[in-house]
Amino acid sequence: MNKIIYIVAFYIFFFGNITAQQTPAKPQSTPITITGATAHIGNGKVIENSMIIFENGKITAIDAIGSTPTKGKIIDAAGKHVYPGFIAPNSTLGLVEIGAVRATDDDSEIGNYNPHIRSIIAYNAESKIVESMRPNGILIAQVTPRGGRISGTSSIVQLDAWNWEDAVIKLDDGIHINWPSTFTRGRWWMGEDPGFKPNKNYSKQITELVDFIHQSKATTNSKNTMNNLPYQAMRGIFDGSKTLFVNANTEKQILDILTFAKENNIKKLVLVGAYEAYKVAAQLKQNNVSVLTTRTHSTPTLEDDDYDLPYKNAKLLMEAGVLVALQNSGSMERANTRNLPFQAGTVAAHGLDKEKALQLITGNSAKILGIDDIVGTLEVGKDATLFISIGDALDMRTNQLEKAFIQGRNISLESHQTKLWKRYQNKYTK
Repeated sequence: MNKIIYIVAFYIFFFGNITAQQTPAKPQSTPITITGATAHIGNGKVIENSMIIFENGKITAIDAIGSTPTKGKIIDAAGKHVYPGFIAPNSTLGLVEIGAVRATDDDSEIGNYNPHIRSIIAYNAESKIVESMRPNGILIAQVTPRGGRISGTSSIVQLDAWNWEDAVIKLDDGIHINWPSTFTRGRWWMGEDPGFKPNKNYSKQITELVDFIHQSKATTNSKNTMNNLPYQAMRGIFDGSKTLFVNANTEKQILDILTFAKENNIKKLVLVGAYEAYKVAAQLKQNNVSVLTTRTHSTPTLEDDDYDLPYKNAKLLMEAGVLVALQNSGSMERANTRNLPFQAGTVAAHGLDKEKALQLITGNSAKILGIDDIVGTLEVGKDATLFISIGDALDMRTNQLEKAFIQGRNISLESHQTKLWKRYQNKYTK
């Protein structure tokens, strides 16, 4: 019997060490000073030969070296770069581990109108995919549901935690809607023409959505909100405590959404995808609507689009005065999220200033998600969520993290990929 127990214990230990995520870092216990690095603030500014001090998880000083006495442990980062932790909005990180295994897929719920479904409840802080984000500098994500007309409610997390309660930065930050499409694709498996055609039910689908919004608004003004969870969950978009994120791409959709938002007094509106937003950028600026753009590393949607439109879309919007950030929804979106910094680098390569491109995954993202008071830029009083890179973090050739901190905690940069890299590097260098 004892022999069996020992064998079982061995396998638990062995396989547990193979599959378990890195143990979350302990709280910061001593002040840390980073000296000599080029500090990229995340708001367009740069401090050469900088000094950054943080203690108890907060930045207490940031300036040119020598302006303030150093404190605690000193990290010499001369010739290197310091960045605020990158932010991944509209992400399903932690909701799906293996797409082909249904038991690991928690990104959507049955039904069409699910504002009360909270993605944070399904978030897996021990996801191996989440772990693989950190070596590229992605330290924060908005965990977002998918599916249906109203997908549910998102939350914002930091990516080094024991469980979802530890991970939360902002709980239930927004509700996500999939706006009806102006076109439909024929279902070839049912004998329909597989090409695109106008959606004959577009107006009807909008009417259904608007009716749900009106019913929600009427119900939230009554004393019986507890009787209907979906309606109750919508309260935040009317009082401004939640942001309404609307997925849409065409010019007509976007204009219809602006009208819808104005008629229903939606206080905080963000467009997600918004492929043709550049065509109505003036209206977006006028209505103070932000945009999370279509994935940068994608191909043009229409035959007559510029070949590089996805690369310069964010630049066109920024030049028009629209608050814009990058998101990565699409094919293989979870694993591909680690390339978010390089998507910002692509935007810079197609005409946008490098520091403004950095804002697309730092300061701008934080503003759109409503967390800019604590993260997104390197400023006194904000969380010490940052990292040190040997080179330019927007360039895959030089994005090499040496250290990363979340809320001042010195986190591990090990992952399944780094372990395999070291393993096979040793094999071929002998």
